[in-house]
Amino acid sequence: MKITKKTKNISAAVGVSLLAFALVAEAAVIFHNTGTLSGWNSINREHNGSVNEVTNVTYNGPTAIKVTQIYDPSYNGRYHSEVVKNNVYHRGDTGFYGFAFRLQADWQFQPQSFNIAQFIADFSNTGCDDYMPSSMVWISGNQLFTRVKQGTVCAQKTVTFGNLATVTAGEWHKIVIQAKWASDGTGFYKLWYDGTKVLEQYNLSTTVADDRYFQFRVGLYANGWYDDGYMQGSQGTRSIWFDEIGAGTTFAEADPDQW
Repeated sequence: MKITKKTKNISAAVGVSLLAFALVAEAAVIFHNTGTLSGWNSINREHNGSVNEVTNVTYNGPTAIKVTQIYDPSYNGRYHSEVVKNNVYHRGDTGFYGFAFRLQADWQFQPQSFNIAQFIADFSNTGCDDYMPSSMVWISGNQLFTRVKQGTVCAQKTVTFGNLATVTAGEWHKIVIQAKWASDGTGFYKLWYDGTKVLEQYNLSTTVADDRYFQFRVGLYANGWYDDGYMQGSQGTRSIWFDEIGAGTTFAEADPDQW
């Protein structure tokens, strides 16, 4: 049986179309993906992980992206199953970034971290780090967390915002982030969960003091398995679905319900 978000009514769709038309002059879409494997700069499948395009579980439209990771006690590497879009932000930009996600119905909530989105860049030329994320979004237990990264690559400071919302399994949820990417304390960082603003921080450094571009990745990075060196609980196979992933200069361009 196909699992899908219920279809929006015609009047809402017309209203969205008119709003989109009115904003064309000011808006600038960075990218939008309707749950397909096309259009990404790369797809990251580590070890036994998988990233697939599916039609049986979707948020809106005919397809979604299903990502899976499998714990292996004999493996010492990382657990990424992600789609990757390059050059999404650099210091000085302001933008909106959003996606819909759904945990498998029998998701076993554990205190370990399961990352579902991140902004990341390659800093291997600095000698201080390799691929370093700035902002990340993750689930620990049934709570939603996010963070920003401050300072320099060689002197990093992480600021975490936790217990923002309760995440349920087997249901679609949506996240929209708005960020002004600054390293001098003039930035801001906001997050909406299912249409409700759950985080709003101003006068904040939101990225490191470097002007290179960051990628935007969504998917499952079971970083708790790697960071802790073991798996909590008994669920060694984890799957998450993603759909309607986008970024732009207005809320509507990142809101999964507006496409």
